[in-house]
Amino acid sequence: MQQAKSCGVIVLRNTPKLSFLLMEKPNRYDLPKGHVEGNEDELSCALRELQEETGILASDLEVDVRFRFVETYHTRYKRFGKQLVEKSVIIFLGWLKHDVEIKLTEHSGYKWVDWQPPHLIQIKTIDPLLKQLDEYLKSSNGC
Repeated sequence: MQQAKSCGVIVLRNTPKLSFLLMEKPNRYDLPKGHVEGNEDELSCALRELQEETGILASDLEVDVRFRFVETYHTRYKRFGKQLVEKSVIIFLGWLKHDVEIKLTEHSGYKWVDWQPPHLIQIKTIDPLLKQLDEYLKSSNGC
């Protein structure tokens, strides 16, 4: 079975209040993420995709390398002739150091969502990510 890996960053900010960044597509929300290219490592891929899709630079973030969310599932991919593929999504945590201007390239919009768990946004990846992040933040006194 073919395998695919996407990596991304969930971006949190503390001001004006604790919130996280969601990207808008016409029919759903998503995170800034994309496929690993060549010999790229997961974090490099995540930071590259973040910059490409939002304009946020690695230097704009404090990356918390202790947090790593992984979701693996089976899906059909056009790029693989619509055959069944095992896809892994890896999400890292990035804390925004200062305000940034979001520059859209692949999405129709974005929004900052107030941190008020539990969140019910997208059952497949985003909700489990936010649940794991909530547990992580509580255990590490991160918020």
